[in-house]
Amino acid sequence: MRIFFLFLIFFSFSIQSQTLDYVFKSGEDGYKCFRIPTILKSQNGTLLAFAEGRKNSCSDTGDIDLVLKKSSDNGNTWSALKVIWDDGNNTCGNPSPVLDKNSGRISLLSTWNRGEDKEWQIIDQKSIDTRRIFLIHSNDHGDSWTKPKEITSDVKLSNWTWYATGPVNGIQLKRGSNKGRLIIPCDHIEAKTKHYYSHIIYSDDGGLNWTLGGSTNQHQVNECTIVELNSGELLLNMRNYTDDRLRKLAVSQDQGITWSDIYSHENLIEPICQASMINIKRPFKKDLLAFSNPNSKKSREKMTIQFSFNNSKTWSKKVLIHEGPSAYSNLIQLNNSEIACLFEGGDNSPYEGIAFKKISIKNLKQ
Repeated sequence: MRIFFLFLIFFSFSIQSQTLDYVFKSGEDGYKCFRIPTILKSQNGTLLAFAEGRKNSCSDTGDIDLVLKKSSDNGNTWSALKVIWDDGNNTCGNPSPVLDKNSGRISLLSTWNRGEDKEWQIIDQKSIDTRRIFLIHSNDHGDSWTKPKEITSDVKLSNWTWYATGPVNGIQLKRGSNKGRLIIPCDHIEAKTKHYYSHIIYSDDGGLNWTLGGSTNQHQVNECTIVELNSGELLLNMRNYTDDRLRKLAVSQDQGITWSDIYSHENLIEPICQASMINIKRPFKKDLLAFSNPNSKKSREKMTIQFSFNNSKTWSKKVLIHEGPSAYSNLIQLNNSEIACLFEGGDNSPYEGIAFKKISIKNLKQ
């Protein structure tokens, strides 16, 4: 009887584990842990799944590489792992890709710091070096990548210490006087006040050169995600550190140069964690926004996708894609009837691997 009971426990755990379709599994490919998922669809339809490959632990510091897997069948199968950037024992992280649809060029924005420098040391200016920003390109749908090029002086002020790109995919503007502009959401910390803010960087030449855009007017926000609304306004959705555990938002009416005061949304709760938001285009139907994050105020769990039919005024539909531990995520539109979420998740910890889940939007109605 005891053996049968143990078998039931094992069988139940196995089935639960199989519910997650891992793209990156911690402990595989020579990495102790994979974190910080981002995803992009290239000009030829190839899906590019990026992550941080953490060699020795799940820590945010140390020997961390930027790694990639590709799929040519909308995520049904994935290629072998490819290392995009390995700088020895240093930290190469925060992958933030964006596609220039005019040229097909992919820009991958990323950050770097010395592996021995911890985040608090960089913030307190007690580190050996600082946080730096780099640019990598692919002109062949992710098959090959250029050598990382530092652009720190173009996009980081001298009185900023900590800095992070994304980590989420960027957007290309479809409207307005700066149509075609590429935007990557970012965040930073000021040296003197140690206040943390969200901001954007942008490129008006297809990703070749990058410029610092506007920062939020208030602090206590950092990792953020951005969409262009049908009105041409930009909506920034931010990780929030205030006690209400609600996502913060801000609007730009000048394509990212200035931002409104930040405000909360009662439907978008969080446990203090990164999130993702995209604008979904559907032929002959209203556009809708999709938002993914751990839908909890208490802990990183319950990876959920919410939908808004009115530019984030209300979020009327929810889909729970993983009830267990979960953390960072990135959404992507696959086609007119499906989106997908690349997210951190597991049975006992959010950091057991990075999973891929498709969600049908074919019959989604307001």
